[in-house]
Amino acid sequence: QVQLVESGGGLVQAGDSLRLSCAASGRTFSTYNMGWFRQAPGKEREFVTAITWNSGRTYYADSVKGRFTISRDNAKNTVYLQMNSLKPEDTAVYYCAAQQYLYSDYDLPQKYRYWGQGTQVTVSS
Repeated sequence: QVQLVESGGGLVQAGDSLRLSCAASGRTFSTYNMGWFRQAPGKEREFVTAITWNSGRTYYADSVKGRFTISRDNAKNTVYLQMNSLKPEDTAVYYCAAQQYLYSDYDLPQKYRYWGQGTQVTVSS
């Protein structure tokens, strides 16, 4: 079992950058594939990015490619989401998620068992 706590959200202007962190409890963090999802008011939760347990592969939604970067530090039990060139449409609650033994469909929220509580990101125009 793993518990996830996101941090780093806030209110920024369009074009600014933010870095989100997701700290995980437990000694087996390095075996978990990690994802970031977001949910805007009135919309479904959507995939943002994911990284495999050994950082061997990363996946990005088309809407964030070239602007967002996911990374992880297994020694610190933390996954990061660096967000650059933020746009108002990036406004949402951002959630990190974790799942062991995930080999496909990294973009499907139902594939992840563990979720954080979310952190709000608001981008003003």
